[in-house]
Amino acid sequence: MNERALRVVLAEDSVILREGMVELLRARGCEVLAAVGTVAELTAAVTTHDPDVCVLDIRMPPTHTDEGIRAAVELRAARPGRPVLVFSQHLEAAWAARLLEDGATGVGYLLKERVARTSEFVEALHRIADGGTALDPEILTAVLRNGRRRSVVEELTAREREVLELMAQGRSNRAIAEALVVSERAVEKHVAAVFAKFGLPATGSDNRRVKAVLTYLAESA
Repeated sequence: MNERALRVVLAEDSVILREGMVELLRARGCEVLAAVGTVAELTAAVTTHDPDVCVLDIRMPPTHTDEGIRAAVELRAARPGRPVLVFSQHLEAAWAARLLEDGATGVGYLLKERVARTSEFVEALHRIADGGTALDPEILTAVLRNGRRRSVVEELTAREREVLELMAQGRSNRAIAEALVVSERAVEKHVAAVFAKFGLPATGSDNRRVKAVLTYLAESA
């Protein structure tokens, strides 16, 4: 387990939930630099502290619609690659696509029920702070079920869909192999098949793993 103490700024308008998350994070060795209830306070806290990762609710005051996701996009526009994790009670693939469209480095979107699973939540924070990706498995499941690009979806085998879901969580090939109890070589073949079916050729710099996930998210938005 990663023992590095993460420096976190948290934005959640519910006082009870905010205080609970602060205790959760501190119990897991994180340093909570600020815990705030509005987007304005979040922006000020991030400017002051420059945290390792920002954690914020998608629905924030005053309208409780998309203030949080807009704030996350703005934070990353101000500093490309800034690690941000957003969470919500609601599963919205369009919001995930919106957050990821400016770059896939250091981004996460989890449902609140998964945030309550302390180990998973903190593991995701470390992955995001290190430049990885953490998308809630239920997001990809919904997209696979409801996405418009049925022809592409139907071309994937059941195993390829499982691999893609774990890719969306930011898992490495080795971690996927361990989760599915198969060889790493088998995972590499499945990943290559997903890339081929999505028409994602190898290039010198792009992240095809995230592009594969974004293909689903963008088509379902």
